[in-house]
Amino acid sequence: MVVCFVVSTARAQIGYDYAQYDVGFAAGINKVYGDAETFTQTQSIHFNLNYNVSPFVNYVFELQLGQLKGGDSLKTLSGRQFTNDFTSVMFRGQVQLGELVDYSQNPMYNAFKNLYLSVGLGFVVNHLTEANRYSVLVPGYYSPGSNNSNEILIPARIGYEFKIYNKFNEPSFKVDVGYQYNFILGDNLDGYTVGNKNDAYSQITIGVKFALGGITSYRKLITY
Repeated sequence: MVVCFVVSTARAQIGYDYAQYDVGFAAGINKVYGDAETFTQTQSIHFNLNYNVSPFVNYVFELQLGQLKGGDSLKTLSGRQFTNDFTSVMFRGQVQLGELVDYSQNPMYNAFKNLYLSVGLGFVVNHLTEANRYSVLVPGYYSPGSNNSNEILIPARIGYEFKIYNKFNEPSFKVDVGYQYNFILGDNLDGYTVGNKNDAYSQITIGVKFALGGITSYRKLITY
């Protein structure tokens, strides 16, 4: 009888339970907005560890490895052209719409409950493997900067998390699609310190997350 009671109680939580921890990875397409006159898309890989305060409130710790490029040494007036191998770490807080609205009686809210906004703080380490500083078209024109730098950044992100549920209606697998804009608190991401604006880079990413454990309950049904 005790066993039956325990099993019955556990099954009563179907649709309310979720894992507090996720691990995931993603791929990104990057673009730098800096001092080079043309843009080049590059790739990066991301690894993340997530702590889920609720199914819709998350803390994300992320490591990114990739390359950033820009410029054209032959066709632009400045002659700037760079390739940057970068490593960044960042911590973000993330809130999904499902935390803020009652989606149980509203099909539109239910469809958009996994839409999220996220912001945080991070650090990027830059190592330029290519940096052209002299202009071919304007003799004597020089662009100063450093081939190695460390910069603080502020990541701002919007995205959608597709939750896939197991037989107990717990979100056990997630597909995350997002757009992230990283504000650099400095002007040496691309190796050039010219002008009066700080650098930035954007990312379009798609990734997957896997529930690790720490099962706990939410205050309302997660899926409808």
